[in-house]
Amino acid sequence: MKLENDFNDIFVRHFEENITSSEINDKISLLNLKEKQYIKDNLSVLHYGYEDRKTVINSQIKQILRSFDTECNYFFSNLTFKNYQSYHNKLVKSFETLNRIYKVDNVEITTEYLQLKLEKLNLIYEKEKKIEEEREIQKEIKEQMKEEERVRRELENERKKLEKEERQFNNEVNSLFKRLEKSNNDIEKELYAEKIKQLENKISESQEDKKDVINRETNTRAGYVYVISNIGSFGENIFKIGMTRRLEPYDRIKELGDASVPFSFDVHAMIFSDDAPKLENVLHKHFRDREINKVNHRKEFFKVSIDEIESVVKTNHNNTVEFIKIPQAEQYWESQNLSNNETLIDSL
Repeated sequence: MKLENDFNDIFVRHFEENITSSEINDKISLLNLKEKQYIKDNLSVLHYGYEDRKTVINSQIKQILRSFDTECNYFFSNLTFKNYQSYHNKLVKSFETLNRIYKVDNVEITTEYLQLKLEKLNLIYEKEKKIEEEREIQKEIKEQMKEEERVRRELENERKKLEKEERQFNNEVNSLFKRLEKSNNDIEKELYAEKIKQLENKISESQEDKKDVINRETNTRAGYVYVISNIGSFGENIFKIGMTRRLEPYDRIKELGDASVPFSFDVHAMIFSDDAPKLENVLHKHFRDREINKVNHRKEFFKVSIDEIESVVKTNHNNTVEFIKIPQAEQYWESQNLSNNETLIDSL
């Protein structure tokens, strides 16, 4: 058991974030070459007590190496995220057991060769983690591209709708001006003038709205940072802090709660910012030590209080943002009440 402890942390290596699975695979290939060189240079197995190595212990060396390599290859082939530590310990145990069995033959696997195997186990583990991470990143890139295309279409449709409204209002104004010029009735003229004024106000509003939409089209960093919770799914004081560029940000919140969770999300704050990614990044960095998923930072769930989030937002954004402190969680509380009633009835 001492060896298990001695080798427990030597090769638990975490590579820099920008390394790829392909680069780790290259490291494994180099390690395989190193293993072969160890065997060729007689560094993989120690032997003692015999002068004629070729005729006396060659078969024992081959047997102990074959046995150890077979067991190691099984661990390498079946390694998963869950069994890494278990396989690490089993590999060391295999090393100890085989050396004990072959002690009578005066051969033993070297600790240096064991170290190579442990390093390979760790490299394979890190490669699998990277492959999963790269798969997640590609999935999120595709989702982000879909979201950006959805936002682009939404903004384009809104701009076209506003332009159409503006044309209609202008046509109505022109028509009313013609009627006003032809009219000889003062009351009629007054009604036309009032309608023209109302339409001109609508045109001004429409132009302002169109200006905002065009700004959102050109400024791709403008959007909403949202703070939401779902106590029925994740418990209390667990918040998702994300962002969306949608014109209707609550549509995005509805999507998040549609099928993946049993209850809908409660919105605690919806914060518009000309640089939403920056504000989102400030919040994520501030609460990095409280994130739920320590491996995948893109999951955006944090165990914090709403007061802490509010403080960071108001310090880094502005003091006018309104926060809803207590979630409604209507369906969750109703479900709890129904469950309690069922329990009470069953106990009668």
